[in-house]
Amino acid sequence: MPAELTITDIRIRWNEVLDLLERNNRIAWMAFFDGRLESFDNGRLTLDFSDPAKLAMGHDYREARLRMSPQLQSVIRDVFGISVVIIEK
Repeated sequence: MPAELTITDIRIRWNEVLDLLERNNRIAWMAFFDGRLESFDNGRLTLDFSDPAKLAMGHDYREARLRMSPQLQSVIRDVFGISVVIIEK
C-alpha cells in the first residue's frame, strides 16, 4: 500500500474489506455494511450511518458497531496493512 493511504484508496477496495469481514464475522458485516465512507485523516476512518435512520423502518446498529469495531479494524489491517480508528458519524 502507498505510504499515504487516501479515502479514495479505501473506497476502491471497500468491497474487499466488507467481503472479508462477512467471511470472518457476519454479525460485524451486518453492523457495518451500510456505512458510507466519509473521510480518512491521520489514521481515523469516519463512517456515516445517517441513511438507515432516515427510513420509516430504519435500523440502528450503533451498539453492535461499538462492540464489532475491532473486527472491522482487523480486516482493514489485513487488507491495507495499517491500523485505523473507526469514527462513527
